[in-house]
Amino acid sequence: MKGIIFDLDGVITDTAKFHFEAWHALATSLGIPFDAAFNEKLKGVSRMDSLKLILENGNKLDYFNSEELQEMAAKKNEHYVRLLESLTERDILPGIQELLLTAKMQGVKCGVASVSKNAPTVLRALKLEKAFDFVADVAKIKRSKPAPEIFQVACAGLGLLPDEVIAIEDAEAGIKAINSANMVSIGIGATLTDADMTLRHTGLLDFKLVEILYSKARKGR
Repeated sequence: MKGIIFDLDGVITDTAKFHFEAWHALATSLGIPFDAAFNEKLKGVSRMDSLKLILENGNKLDYFNSEELQEMAAKKNEHYVRLLESLTERDILPGIQELLLTAKMQGVKCGVASVSKNAPTVLRALKLEKAFDFVADVAKIKRSKPAPEIFQVACAGLGLLPDEVIAIEDAEAGIKAINSANMVSIGIGATLTDADMTLRHTGLLDFKLVEILYSKARKGR
């Protein structure tokens, strides 16, 4: 194992509550029902694709042109970014700092593959921007998760091959993307049955465990 690639939301930190609040406000303003269960469907999905899913749920996708969709997505993001101002190092999920530190000591490269355009802002707020060797630029990604592109880009950015990397995700779309990229996958959350290993929460992450999983998974392929 020469590299570890992390998703951001739900793996490094949990900004799901901020996404929920921002999407809920937008959906409510459009008269579209939006609850926590529907918010789960947006995990690992890009901002514009999330907006389209919300509009489809309210049978209003055909009501808006491309420019109006961009304006609504921007409005949601402005709300979300304001909420991000409250993030601090205390919001890093359990186990992540220790895993990053041990990986660095062992010479294992670390990258981020997140569909969030705010990933650099979040990492700065968490004071983790220097902890990663590469952060994929989602603006340059043509096909979002579950397509493997963002993980392939992160892998290339680390200067590694897919079979040298393990990746950590908390969303079904992300696990599908990792598997399609021929990387070993760790799912955070009991429902992610397609992952090579599933952990209930990030606090169970441990460098030796990750290393063992990587070795076993690669031997089984």
